[in-house]
Parts: sequence; structure tokens; C-alpha cells
Amino acid sequence: MTKRILILLLLLLSACTTVGPAGSSPGPTDGTVEVERGSDPGSDFESVGSTREETSTSPTPGPTPTLQPATYYNFEPGINPLTGLPVENPDNLGRRPVMVKVSNWPREGRPHAGLTQADIVFEYFIGHQMNRFLAVYYGDDAEKIGPVRSGRLVDAQLVTLYRGILGYGNADPQVDAVLVEALGERALAFNWVPCPAMCGESTYDATGVFANSAALTDYAEGIGVDNRTPDLRGMFFQAETVEGDEAGESLRLEYANFSIMEWQYQREDGKYHLWMEEDVDGILEMVPMTDRNNTLPVAFDNIVVMLAEYIEYAPSLHDIVITEAVGLQPAMLFRDGGLIYGTWRAPVPDRPIIFELPDGAPLPLKPGKTWVVIVGLASQIQQPVGGEWKIYFGLP
Repeated sequence: MTKRILILLLLLLSACTTVGPAGSSPGPTDGTVEVERGSDPGSDFESVGSTREETSTSPTPGPTPTLQPATYYNFEPGINPLTGLPVENPDNLGRRPVMVKVSNWPREGRPHAGLTQADIVFEYFIGHQMNRFLAVYYGDDAEKIGPVRSGRLVDAQLVTLYRGILGYGNADPQVDAVLVEALGERALAFNWVPCPAMCGESTYDATGVFANSAALTDYAEGIGVDNRTPDLRGMFFQAETVEGDEAGESLRLEYANFSIMEWQYQREDGKYHLWMEEDVDGILEMVPMTDRNNTLPVAFDNIVVMLAEYIEYAPSLHDIVITEAVGLQPAMLFRDGGLIYGTWRAPVPDRPIIFELPDGAPLPLKPGKTWVVIVGLASQIQQPVGGEWKIYFGLP
């Protein structure tokens, strides 16, 4: 880990302070600041310096700062708040996001289906050096998403934050109980959802079940789920290229020497393309990933790394501290071939995660799709050369 990263993480982790309860009063005074976007359709968001409220700091022992209230930026009609881009069908923005669990293991389930059509994909550790994805469909739909696998404890938090509908396979009974308690009828398990919402025979072989996001929406509405437009503001987008704190041409994440995610920046399209390990005649090789739906490369405009506390109950049973995380947590944004150091927090339990710069200004995401990987606080971050970065996943 470079000295600069080490200093940043130590500062962020030592500068934590408890966030007061949200929603203590109605309207925008619930610890948030509402900000209007400029009237010019081509303009950027208004300057944070002219809109952010100042909070008074009461004397406290030591250097612990008081967190600023979260700032939520308004979007013009027809703009997807999860991508900052206009959508082809504005009616899609009048519903809850559909969030689907996508398997990455075993490898026989690859190539994945529908990842290129997701607005956001969350990636996290599930034990035994493996990871799994939670793909978010809001501005667009995918007819085939998967392979669909089981839900995990952290899904209860993520789906609540984004007010989504969760499509998942058969979860462990204790995990399933948590998901149902948190989400109610918005927890749509494979055993109870008919085709075409989820079609297949079994989720255990990682190749047999696939979801349809539009059909999941229709099914949820059919069983009485409240599917009114949610408030999904929280992300901030800036089209102009932002000078990074460091070069960020590639990011390699290793859960083990046989379990690798690698993002490589391609200047031709301005996106980070996903490469993964593949067994080629008994030898592991890194190969580019494509979407089985359209053969397009799996490529995203933003790669966000969230460092977070994992709680391990068993080798394959984990939760992640997100909504109860105290203070600012470290984050890294890869966009346009650069790396920007940032922070993340979830100040309100049913509104999206907030990404900010260490000084409290919004983290400027590139308009487009975002891949969010959640790594443990004990992960090792290295910069071998130039713009190459490596993260070795680790739990405390």
C-alpha cells in the first residue's frame, strides 16, 4: 500500500463520528440538503460551495469533525438518477428498481447475462474466495439476467437503500428470514415466482435460472407491491473529465490466485472493460468478459471501490456494515483512466449511498454505468507501477 493511500485511509477511519438519526422532522430538513440542477440542459450541477449548508460544531474532545448533512441533487425529467443519462423510455423511472442476484461461481455460469444492461452492479465477497453480483435495473430492462443465485444478508440493506425489488434464488433459511423481514413482498425468491419473471429448474447449478426485469416488475405489481416512483437521488455526475489524484488505468482484484476480477481502461470508448480468469486446457488465463445476451464487452464508466467492515458468522455467511457504518468510510473512484480518492456513507437507511470527496464535495462520477465493489477493511491495496492497481481482498 502506498504511503498516500495509507495516510488517507487512516485519516478517514480515525475521523469517524456518529451520524444523528435521520427523519427527525418532515421534508428536506431530515439531515439533507436539496439542490436544484441548473436550468440549462447542458449545464453541470450547481457548485457545491454555493449550496451546501454549514453545520455548527460543538466542542468535542480531540480532532473528531462533525459530518456535513448529505446533499441530494435534483435531476431533470427523463434523467436517470442512477446514471445521470436520459432514458429511452421515461416510464421506467416511474417504478422501483429491479435488483437481481447474479452468480459468478462456478465458472460454468459464465458468460453472465444482462450485466451490460444494468445501471449499477454491486460486487461483494460471499466466502471461500468467491464473489457474487447484485445487478440494478431501472432505466432499462433485460429479458435475460443471470444465472440467478441465492440472496445474502447484505442484500437486505442494499435493496432497502435503493428501494428496490429483489429477485433471488433460494437463500439459506436464516438469510431468507432476514430478507423477507426487511423487504416483505419485495423479496421475490425463485421458488415462489413463476415464469417469465424467473424461468428455469434449479439455481444450484449456476446455469439453470434466469430473470426478466420487466416481468419481475409486472409480477410484483400483480401481488400488490407498492411500485410508485422512489426517490433515488444521491449520486452526482459530471461529464467533463476530472483530473485524478493518481493515474488509474487498471484495477485488479484478487480474492485468490484462482478468483480474479480485472478492469482495464480503454481510451477508445472511455470505459473500463472486465477481464476474468478462465480455465483454458487446465491453465488459468485472463480473458475479456462479454454479455451472453448481446456479445458486447462487459464495460462500465465508473468503477467504485468501497472499503467496508465485513461480519463473518460462518465461512459462507457474511454481512457488511453499510447502513450502520459510523462516519465517513474510504472509497476509490476509477474514471477516465484516473483514480480519485473519496468517501462513502449511507446517512439515510432508505436512500442511496452517498459518495463524496474527503473535503465533503460530491464525488464526480462520469455519466453512465457504475460497478461498485465492496472490499474488506483488511484488504491490501498496491500500486505496482504507474496507473496499475491491485487489491488483495482481506477480512480482519
